[in-house]
Amino acid sequence: MSNRIRISGNQKKLAFVLAVVFILLGWQTAAWILPDFLMPDVATVIMRLVQEVQSASFLQGLRDSLLRLGAGYGVALVFGIGFGLIGAVQFFFRAVLKSAIIILQSIPSICWVPLLLIVMGFGSTPIIVVVAIAAFFPAALSVMNATESVQHVHVSAARVMGASRWDMLKRVYLPAVMPELITGAQLAFGNAWRALISAEMLIGFGKGLGRSLSYAGETADMVGVMTNILAIAILAPLIDQLLLENLRHRVLRYQYV
Repeated sequence: MSNRIRISGNQKKLAFVLAVVFILLGWQTAAWILPDFLMPDVATVIMRLVQEVQSASFLQGLRDSLLRLGAGYGVALVFGIGFGLIGAVQFFFRAVLKSAIIILQSIPSICWVPLLLIVMGFGSTPIIVVVAIAAFFPAALSVMNATESVQHVHVSAARVMGASRWDMLKRVYLPAVMPELITGAQLAFGNAWRALISAEMLIGFGKGLGRSLSYAGETADMVGVMTNILAIAILAPLIDQLLLENLRHRVLRYQYV
């Protein structure tokens, strides 16, 4: 029997609510201490966010950001999971890929922006590539690390039964790494989200949450700055919980029930 302490669903919800309360309390305390033009209070920002959500410009920027996120994140998952699984049956390939990731992931993804702007020009493409670079590393590493923990007895049994490399990937490695794969996808999403906002702020192309935040800072609109920060803070856990966490529960239920 495992000695691991598990937290119930209600306790997780309570912990999340308490975390939100503490953050808002710290924000409001800062608003009481600092002048209004430096730190607007919580109520003012929430009212501004409600107004922005009803505006076509905000919704267009949100749509553009989500499209860039979906494109970059999707590409990263396809290549990250694909390369990670190939590394399960091609040991030399795995060693080379792991070494390359160790070297490249030390470079913040935003550092690639100047090069990508020169090569690709202004537009959504360099932002999508930055998002993909940021999300690729945790996705690939999680799969490769998980494949290394697959029990050798299962691999040996599959080989004795005449399984091809494709059969090994499909019937042995993929089911075994699925929980870690979902965890890696969640880590990749966090990287992708931060890279998206940073790239939009730096590149300043078109519309998007990062671009709106950057513009509000340039015009000294602190209410706008905090409004965009609040929107970014709300959307990230919302996407993670509604999509990735639900997918995780479904996968784990299929694996263990």
